Amino acid sequence: MKKYFGLPVLALLFTFCAPKDKWVRNVTNGGALGTTYAITYLSQEEIDLSKEIDSVFMVINESMSTYKSDSDISRINLSNDSTLVVDHMFRDVFELSKQVYEATDGAFDPTVGVLANAWGFGPGEQLKMDSIRVDSLKNYVGFDKVTLNEDGTISKQINGIAFDFNSIAKGYTIDRLGVVLENHGIANYLIEVGGEVLAKGNNKLTHRNWAIGIDDPQSLEQRVIKKAVYLKNKAMASSGNYRKFWIDEKTGEKYVHTLDPKTGYPKNSAILATSVLAKDCATADAFATAFMVMQLEETKAFLKSSELDAYIIYLDENGITQEFMTAGFEKAVINK
Repeated sequence: MKKYFGLPVLALLFTFCAPKDKWVRNVTNGGALGTTYAITYLSQEEIDLSKEIDSVFMVINESMSTYKSDSDISRINLSNDSTLVVDHMFRDVFELSKQVYEATDGAFDPTVGVLANAWGFGPGEQLKMDSIRVDSLKNYVGFDKVTLNEDGTISKQINGIAFDFNSIAKGYTIDRLGVVLENHGIANYLIEVGGEVLAKGNNKLTHRNWAIGIDDPQSLEQRVIKKAVYLKNKAMASSGNYRKFWIDEKTGEKYVHTLDPKTGYPKNSAILATSVLAKDCATADAFATAFMVMQLEETKAFLKSSELDAYIIYLDENGITQEFMTAGFEKAVINK
């Protein structure tokens, strides 16, 4: 009996001490928020989180989709409902929007909803725009004209002010998806929704950090990767005017989806695209939009005293494509 007594104990010790080097790659993808998504998460065994993921998209739409007529944001926008108590997600996005609005001196402003509709970039009616109409609609723009009250209701200085959280809600959704994964013990994952990403841990299957490509804004006919970066415990969001725009058939003038809250006009500037690295995707999303509105030198000055890192593609005074990136962003670039 003594001869064989220790074998099961040794086997048990080996089982508990053995390194867990078997990783299962789980992938969930589909369509949501008017775009596509792909979520890769690694675990020790196969796990299906598709229902939980769908639930996040559903509650975000119920809260902040301007294309859903009965969402909270639509009730606040269209009915000026001052009795509706917003959920914690709306609160989170509102508070972060206020912080970025103040930090960028109004370059980021989610109260551009009326302008977005008027210029043809929202769910509402597109209008024939001229300087008089633009000046009139600017009265309905300004994040300093709205208040999130302690009871969770929203107050407006002027009825008709409309929120448009499209430039931050996608990033926020990605952050919420990350919370879902982590609540299930997932520490290594890559979430991509419409080009915005959140990377946590690393890719245990390749023993590398997560690799992400950045599109070339000047390649419209086919997708070309301009830069690639390795990310670990970082979010990256990009913004550009190279996909969302329309051209007036009569004048040939191009109207881009980035709106300057101060002028009321689409911002068709020399900046072609921005990519921002941050700890969370909502922050990266908001600042990527703001940097499309701000002047390049203004953005550079801002970044010097910021924890953010950024990569900006722009045209110089001679129309030649140039690049700017912070030192932190450059460290993340693959094959520099």
